[in-house]
Amino acid sequence: METNSTDWRYTVMPAVFTWLKESESGALEIDLAATKKYAADILRVEGKAGTRMGGLVGSGTLGENSYLTNEQRLSLLASLSEVAKEFNVPLISGAAAETKEELADIVKELAKVGVDTVMVMPPKTEATPSDDEMYDYYALSASAAKEAGVTIMPYNNPDAAGYHALSTSLLMRLAALPEVTALKISTTDVSVIETLMLENKELKVLAGVDTVTVHAGLAGACGGITGVGCIFPKASVTMQEYVNNGQWAEANKISQAMNSISYLDAQPLLLEYLKFAFGVHHNDAEGGLRTLGKKLTQEQIEDVRARYLLAKERLELLGLAE
Repeated sequence: METNSTDWRYTVMPAVFTWLKESESGALEIDLAATKKYAADILRVEGKAGTRMGGLVGSGTLGENSYLTNEQRLSLLASLSEVAKEFNVPLISGAAAETKEELADIVKELAKVGVDTVMVMPPKTEATPSDDEMYDYYALSASAAKEAGVTIMPYNNPDAAGYHALSTSLLMRLAALPEVTALKISTTDVSVIETLMLENKELKVLAGVDTVTVHAGLAGACGGITGVGCIFPKASVTMQEYVNNGQWAEANKISQAMNSISYLDAQPLLLEYLKFAFGVHHNDAEGGLRTLGKKLTQEQIEDVRARYLLAKERLELLGLAE
């Protein structure tokens, strides 16, 4: 299958869930067949203007990444690589490490199983590295990416606990590395994106929080990575179509319709919340609750269900609930 996007960075891409099943022993294990099916189903959906999602993000925050063993993760990504190839889109996954040498090894490892672009998180260290130390960390990953024939995407997620923020000046330096294909900015403070674009209008920036898709587009982001789009792909793709065309009023109607559920994408329990909503959407409440993450309380479950139903009702009025 061919994607009708000439540049995947100008699209929205789903951060797909890792579907789980119970083994004979009762333990949870990856259901590769189900994960591939749902990923393909999402990539198959077209927006109102006929475009589709331009990439596939696997084993990220929504992919149970922090709970998987290295072997499980590589097996999952190798499986998702088959889906990405079927739809002619890049496979994207993340990497983080304490040292730059460890990170370089991870980049090469991911390339071997079919990952095309590696989202590189800041180093997992207690002490905050200097900008020069941070640059060296990313520069070595860029060299490893060049050797492996892939690209990297520095990932700035200053709102998430445990991740060092990347300064605007550092992001500009990183963007100049030949192997850097884009910057991923996951924050509700879209002035970060605007500041970057004022420095260099040629930058390719992807927004990483569903609540600010339209605002990020206004600030200069060319595309984004979505969690809510796994549940409502037609709405997500159509909203990005409007953003790309500068049809801000139409894009904002969709953003407002999804407001109740997009809110969950910016919460610490986004994996558990959105995965449950995905299960409800597919009449699979049990599947939606299967996660290696935290168990939701009944109050949280009811809140997510109400948010999902409100978004679905609003999107049905726009013909975008599928």
